[in-house]
Amino acid sequence: MISSIHKATHYLSHDLLGGPRVLNFNWVINFQKGMTLFWVMGLMYFFDNYSTQAWVYLALHGSYGIIWILKDVTFPDNKWQAKITFGGAISAVVAVLGPYWVAPFLLISPVLGEAHIGANWIWTATAIFVYAIGLALMITADAQKYFTLKHQKGLITTGMFRMIRHPNYLGEMLIYGSFALLAWHWIPWAILAWVWLGYFSINIIMKERSMSRYEEWSEYKKHSKYLIPYIF
Repeated sequence: MISSIHKATHYLSHDLLGGPRVLNFNWVINFQKGMTLFWVMGLMYFFDNYSTQAWVYLALHGSYGIIWILKDVTFPDNKWQAKITFGGAISAVVAVLGPYWVAPFLLISPVLGEAHIGANWIWTATAIFVYAIGLALMITADAQKYFTLKHQKGLITTGMFRMIRHPNYLGEMLIYGSFALLAWHWIPWAILAWVWLGYFSINIIMKERSMSRYEEWSEYKKHSKYLIPYIF
């Protein structure tokens, strides 16, 4: 069942509509993440909304897009270097990347009414804290994985991976969770639930299956968790 879902999502994001694979997947991702800064700035200008919440959202989500591109340039993830079709690129934008822009639209536009101003100062501070922790987890884990595997192949069980097996996914979830928190509405959380359950969870399961081929896997699995130390 999981393998079938993984094959289906891989087809949708890599080979939809067929044809030659002419685009690097990371080009599509980098474009969306890099344009986020301008998307949020455009929303602020178009709707004349320069509230504190809008500026904070711009700083967090905008900086994340730039940091992601810097990460891709300095220590790229091989899975994002794959070639995809134009149909796959469109599918990736429509199904996953594009919906990430809904949160700032709900926060900055008047679509939810003038009374909706986003998170209050307590939850805004919480969102900034969560973003910082998530960014540190994601960047550190990806850097450790890249430079470790560059010099020594095999299962990584130290550093960021000592207690949890997928710290990069946890970091990504915390980052986008902070954006949803700032928007202060259920729709961004529903979008994240779709991405986390329909995409992240499948990738994690398939990654676990891949890691299980190593001799030290059984012992490593006993002393580590999926995402949250000592809990899950």
